[in-house]
Amino acid sequence: MINEVLTDAESRMAKAVDALQRDLATVRTGRATPTLLDRVVVDYYGAPTPINQMANVSVPEPRLLVIQPWDKGTIGSIEKAIQKSDIGLTPTSDGIVIRLAIPALTEERRKQMVKQVHGFVEEAKVALRNVRRDSMGQVKEMVGEKMISEDDQRRADQRIDELTKKFVEELEKVGKAKEHEVLEV
Repeated sequence: MINEVLTDAESRMAKAVDALQRDLATVRTGRATPTLLDRVVVDYYGAPTPINQMANVSVPEPRLLVIQPWDKGTIGSIEKAIQKSDIGLTPTSDGIVIRLAIPALTEERRKQMVKQVHGFVEEAKVALRNVRRDSMGQVKEMVGEKMISEDDQRRADQRIDELTKKFVEELEKVGKAKEHEVLEV
């Protein structure tokens, strides 16, 4: 039973790391990447729709994103959604495609991006701590129901702590890598 709790905790902690990596992919570095637009949602006939589900997003040059909507009538709403988003890019349109020029990051903007990266890492750490708390609560319930001994509880709590420490280190490693990527000139 303890192994089930540990397996569940490990699975949930791995998902927190995956979620952090997805979130960090949307942080702008100096290069164009279609994942920059993953969090941008367009009001498409009343339904919030991600850009990648209503247009083709390509990277013809290292500092240029080209968005080619499948429905030409959505160009205006895609432009508005990009302007409202926090990615800090201004779209230009010729009526057929939308171009997003990625300017070189200023030192001030790099520092803002690093703060954003730290925020994402901290959110992921909170998720890990929640998983840890839930897992320890499940083990404590097992002791209360006389399913396991208190010695087993201490060993399980220790293993949960080790698992949490391992995943916190992994989160920090992922965060440091993204921070290095953002600060790279």
